[in-house]
Amino acid sequence: MESFQENMLEYKKQLEKGYIQEAYRGLMGYIMDFRIHFNNKYPEYSVSGIYYGYMDMTYFSIVPKSLKRRKLKIAIVFLHDTLRFEVWLAGTNKNVQNKYWKLFKENDWDKYHIPSTIKGFDSIIEYILVKNPDFSDLDNLTKQIETGTLKFINDIENFLSKHSKID
Repeated sequence: MESFQENMLEYKKQLEKGYIQEAYRGLMGYIMDFRIHFNNKYPEYSVSGIYYGYMDMTYFSIVPKSLKRRKLKIAIVFLHDTLRFEVWLAGTNKNVQNKYWKLFKENDWDKYHIPSTIKGFDSIIEYILVKNPDFSDLDNLTKQIETGTLKFINDIENFLSKHSKID
């Protein structure tokens, strides 16, 4: 295991090359632009600010009215270690997360991935939107993320309308 000092020396070497800063600026710019695109195109949804993370994940959330009253939200997540985009159903707190995680588990919903536990997880349900994003075609990438997210939201809303007693 490397020491913190050794890690910092390697970090400095990598930063001196300049690629990390350029890639990170480009990625954050794209996520900001996508957030603005979604906010402008779908004003019926509440769109949060961006959580930039610690180079582990970067995300923003979307809250359709149907999910807001249930204290649920949709997160569009970029995972840095796998370089992929996912969409998650999440709760506003652990109690909400636990309640809805159980609802999906108990109804054997298999349309999307449900983590085996919520301990250590922020998601109730997860779906990989784009496994290998092509950053050379941002218009197409935006369409892939947008289409997948809207389908995910629709599927979640349909499930909840049939299985949840909460209006």
